Amino acid sequence: MADTAIVWFRNDLRVRDNPALTAAIAESANVVALFVHETDKALRPIGSAARWWLHRSLRALAQDLASLGIPLLEAHGEAKASVLRVLREHDARALFWNRRYGPAARQIDSDIKAEASKHAEKVQSFSATLLTEPWELTTGQGKPYSVFTPFWKSLQQQHIATPLPMPRGRKGPLGRAAPVDADYREPTWASKFARFWDVGEDAARERLSDFLEDELPNYSEGRDIPARPLTSRLSPHLRFGEISPRQIWHSAAALAQKEHRLAAQVDKFLSELAWRDFSYSLLYHREDIANVPMQEKYAGMPWRIDDSQFEAWKHGRTGIPIIDAGMRQLWASGWMHNRVRMLVASFLAKNLLIDWRVGEQWFWDCLVDADDANNPASWQWVAGSGADAAPYFRIFNPVTQAERFDAAGQYVREWMPELAQLPDKWIHNPAAAPGDVLRAAKVELGVVYPRPIVDLGLSRQRALDALKQL
Repeated sequence: MADTAIVWFRNDLRVRDNPALTAAIAESANVVALFVHETDKALRPIGSAARWWLHRSLRALAQDLASLGIPLLEAHGEAKASVLRVLREHDARALFWNRRYGPAARQIDSDIKAEASKHAEKVQSFSATLLTEPWELTTGQGKPYSVFTPFWKSLQQQHIATPLPMPRGRKGPLGRAAPVDADYREPTWASKFARFWDVGEDAARERLSDFLEDELPNYSEGRDIPARPLTSRLSPHLRFGEISPRQIWHSAAALAQKEHRLAAQVDKFLSELAWRDFSYSLLYHREDIANVPMQEKYAGMPWRIDDSQFEAWKHGRTGIPIIDAGMRQLWASGWMHNRVRMLVASFLAKNLLIDWRVGEQWFWDCLVDADDANNPASWQWVAGSGADAAPYFRIFNPVTQAERFDAAGQYVREWMPELAQLPDKWIHNPAAAPGDVLRAAKVELGVVYPRPIVDLGLSRQRALDALKQL
C-alpha cells in the first residue's frame, strides 16, 4: 500500500461516484486532493461565468473532502509542473485522476503520466465523466458515429456502470476546508448569479431529485417552452462534475422501472443526456471543434463582419424580442433555455451571417455550463457545419418560433419588461404592431425598444444564397 496518494481533481468536483478518489482511499494511508488552475497555453482558458461557478464549487468540494479527512490543495500554473511539484513535496507513491477528452488536455495528461511514472509506483486514470468512453461506441465499419440517432441507439444497448457509493472517511484529523482560490476576483456582472444557482455536490443531488419528482412528468411536452421550468438545469453541475452522468442515468432509469407511466419521459430525458456523450465523442475524434468546422466546406463560408450588429446581439438589442430575451437571460443568470439557445445561435450565424465562432466565444464567457464539447458542438449543429447538423436550409424564424413556444409571451415579458404591456398578438413582433397599440403599451420603437436590426426574410435569403455557393 502506497503511503500517500494524490488525487488530481479537474471536472469531477464530487466525492460520490469518483473512481479516482475511491482508488486513492483504497490504495493509500494518506490522501491529498489537488486542483490546478491550469495556465497551459494549449488549453482554453475558462470563461468568466464558469470561473464564478468553479470558485464556489471548489469551496463546496473542500468542505466535503475535509469531512473525509482529506485536504484540498490548490496550485496555479502549468499542469505538468504543478502536479509533479506536489507529487514530490508529498513524496507520493500514487497519482490518480479521472479522464478528460479534449485533444490538448489528453496530450498534457499523457505527458504527465509518462513523467509521473518515474516518481510514483502507480499512476492511473479512470472513466468518470461520460456514460461510455468515446472509443467504445463505433459503427459497423469501426468508425466513430457522426450521426446522433444511431449513436443513441447503440448507447441504449450498453451497460452503464453502477455509480460508486460515498467513500469512507480517513482516520486522523480532518482535512483543511479553507477558502480556495484566494486570488479570485469576481466580475461585477456575475454577482447576480447567486440568485439563480446553488453550487456544489449537495445542490446537484437535490436538483436531480427535484427534477425527477416535479418536472420530469411533463418533460417531453414542456421542455421546449422557455417560460416553464421543466428542463433539468443540471448542465452546470454536469460541466463541473458535481454529479456524474451515471448517477443521473441510474436514478432516472430506476424511476421509470418504478413508475412505468414515466418511461417515455425518462427515455426523452436520457436521450438529451446522451447528446452530451455524443458531443464528447465529436470532441475526442476531431480537430479543435471550437475553431475547425466539422464539415470542411464550411471553412469557405463568407461570414460578415459587423461589429454594431454583433454588439446588438450580445446585449439584447436586436429588435427581435425572443432573441433579446434570451440574451438578457444569459447575462443575468449565466444560463439560457435550450430552445432559445438554438434561436439566438441561428439568428447570429444565419440571419446576421456572422461567424458562429464569435458567438460560441461569447457563450463560452457568459455561460456557467460552457464546456469544451457541448458549447462548440451545439453551435456547429445550428450553423450547419456540425457532423450531425440541421440541413443548411433550416433557418429558424425567431418570430414564428416564439409564437409557437411562447404563445402568451410569458418568457419575453419576464426578461423584456419594457414590452410587458403589449398584447399577445404583438409581443413577439412589435415592429409590425399598429401605432395605437404601441402607444397604449408605452412602446416607442427606436426609443423604448429598437427596431429590428435586420429583415428576417431578406436575411434568410442572403444566408441561403451564401450556403448554396458552398
